[in-house]
Amino acid sequence: MHPIAAGAFSLRPNERSVLYHFLVAESETPDERAARRHHAGRSAGESYAATLEKMNPGVAITRVAPADAEAEVLPPHAIARYDAVFVTGSPLHVYDDTPEVRRQLAFMRAVYASGTPAFGSCAGLQLAVVAAGGRVRKMPERIEAGIARRITATDAGRDHPLLAGRASAWDAPAIHGDEVEDLPAGATLLAGNAVTRIQAAEIRHDGGIFWGVQYHPELSPGEIAVALRRQADDLVAAGLAHDAAGVERRAALLDALHDAPDDRALLWELGVDRQFADEAHRRIEIANFIATLVAPHRRAA
Repeated sequence: MHPIAAGAFSLRPNERSVLYHFLVAESETPDERAARRHHAGRSAGESYAATLEKMNPGVAITRVAPADAEAEVLPPHAIARYDAVFVTGSPLHVYDDTPEVRRQLAFMRAVYASGTPAFGSCAGLQLAVVAAGGRVRKMPERIEAGIARRITATDAGRDHPLLAGRASAWDAPAIHGDEVEDLPAGATLLAGNAVTRIQAAEIRHDGGIFWGVQYHPELSPGEIAVALRRQADDLVAAGLAHDAAGVERRAALLDALHDAPDDRALLWELGVDRQFADEAHRRIEIANFIATLVAPHRRAA
């Protein structure tokens, strides 16, 4: 990958040998990117790019950071040069009226206007919702951390290509304290669970289409373990663990599963199935998005 600096922009390459040209938008601020690199080794955008490169060898990826004050504002016609846009998760609170949030929302509105297929996880979904007129809130009771349990498709979601290949109920990597409260007009609820009513959705707005999930199909169990350790105090305060040692025990199990995804004892102890442990199954929503929306868009372009 050849990432560009925050705020910089390069035109989409013209080499036909490149499989796809993806634009990955970091939802983190510079300080948040630095903190995540310190703890996890890479920013959310770098992690997303690594996942996309592994799934699609030969892809060309440009990373941008729309929240940054010095970021170049990309108009819709510039975004339209890409085959798809991916919007990362972050600690961003979309309901805060800050310059960083306003810049992110302006970017997302430009993505819709460009007509470029877009996908987002966690805060990426929340940005897409608010940019199209929906609402996001702080979760009223607790946060969802480590594993989102028993996600199930709605009637609309059962036949939707985003969730093709999913079981009737599934678990997914997740860590969030905010959630979508109301979807915008033109959106379809595709999945939810007992903790978070809106776990997956399709949004059609201003000529664009966005598929998003509240969980993190792009993250490995090891990356979720890092996130749990970073937020140990919050998890204890939320009542999800009695103390930091309890958080560490759960993080250690996720680290072990990362290294041994076929270990039946670990699957049993964590209470997950092979769809959670297997990398290809964890990433099924991203693969479905690329096959269903991005590949036809690329051929048409």
